[in-house]
Amino acid sequence: MILFENVSKSYEIHKFQKQVLNNLSFQINRGESIGICGANGAGKSTLMRLLAGIEAPTSGKVTRGLKTSWPMGYGSAFVGAMTGADNVRFLARVYDRPEETLLAEVEEFAELGAYMHQPINTYSAGMVARLAFGASLNIRFECYLVDEVTAAGDMRFRKKSEDGLMARRKESTLIMISHDAGTLRQYCERGAVLYAGTLSFFDSIEEACEIHHGLQALSN
Repeated sequence: MILFENVSKSYEIHKFQKQVLNNLSFQINRGESIGICGANGAGKSTLMRLLAGIEAPTSGKVTRGLKTSWPMGYGSAFVGAMTGADNVRFLARVYDRPEETLLAEVEEFAELGAYMHQPINTYSAGMVARLAFGASLNIRFECYLVDEVTAAGDMRFRKKSEDGLMARRKESTLIMISHDAGTLRQYCERGAVLYAGTLSFFDSIEEACEIHHGLQALSN
């Protein structure tokens, strides 16, 4: 499971403290698939970084009892000055996978060609997403964090990504954020809405999407 206990997150920007998340307490159990809705700037990416352990909360406690991926498509999973191949080899050592086996699997999936042997800082955002997606799927996490990455690549690559993610969903926990309600409905059973620093959970993704759209309408 993943457990948040009274978790808050704020940032100091030009001597002004911006409160992003406020006193969140919730539990995500093994095998759940949860879609998180929220407007731009609501704090969805901040929440994902806390779930992944990339950032620490300002206050409160996050407990991760599942082997959790970095957010797919999140560039900070990689070292920009290193090549794609060297980044994958490093991840193989961290997650105890045979280096050359994982590299071959990621090369086949990501389809980056010669760019696998170029520094990450020469990649486009889409290329980084493809590499992150390929590495995440082939390391086999217990919990996958997904941030809009299914939109990366052409139609054929998107179909391959969708099939791979759906296969992992059947055996792992999935937490996804997306602006596309159709994508959330495709992968997620439960839903949550992030609004004004709080996170509210709903029994169905459909209900969460409806609440989110209603809040958006009130804000316009």
